[in-house]
Amino acid sequence: MRAAMIAMLIVGLAFCGGEALAQAAPPSQALQASQPRYSAAELYNLANSFARAGKPGLAVLNYERAALLAPGDPDINANLEYVRASAHVAAESRGRFVRIIQAASPALAAWLGVLGIAVVGAGLLAGRITPRFRWVRSGSILLGVAMMTLTASNGMLLWPRIHEAVVLINQTPVRVSPVPIGDTAFVLPEAETVTMVAKHEDFVLIRTRDGLSGWVARANLGAVVP
Repeated sequence: MRAAMIAMLIVGLAFCGGEALAQAAPPSQALQASQPRYSAAELYNLANSFARAGKPGLAVLNYERAALLAPGDPDINANLEYVRASAHVAAESRGRFVRIIQAASPALAAWLGVLGIAVVGAGLLAGRITPRFRWVRSGSILLGVAMMTLTASNGMLLWPRIHEAVVLINQTPVRVSPVPIGDTAFVLPEAETVTMVAKHEDFVLIRTRDGLSGWVARANLGAVVP
């Protein structure tokens, strides 16, 4: 039992230390070239330039990406809502609980989960070493479980976003089959957000918020998570 507690504590600390060393170590130039870095500020400025150029699809796409990195930024959210309204696209409605959970960025939520594992491990270990301070053990376990629950909830809410895409071309045709000459079922406005269900060659099977589905040319969509 004690070995398991110590292992849990070591795992949590190893994650923290390993992440810190990975960030401190300078990556190679080849790795930097193959893995471009994104920041909320850069994506926000890029979205602003697309909005001024009259390209709401690309603007919404980059605002969405910036919001993933900085979900609590009021400027990003305000500009995203403004561009959507200008493009006559309905904004996504979110409840209070969802807004609270998504207030933490994915990186922060991941760190909270790692620290939660360490806190739970430390609380269990402290309870075994000094049984007198049971309140410390109970408090540590509750705090650690709460942190891990926040991480899990953030991940569950983030998972659907991985499959979301923004329509980049106005009046994009949605076809009944994944072929260029297929019949058109309906059209999508620029800046509309859809869910990607499957892929076939140059086409993507999408589903709208209204439950409609069909095939769209991959070039007409931009994945929110690149």
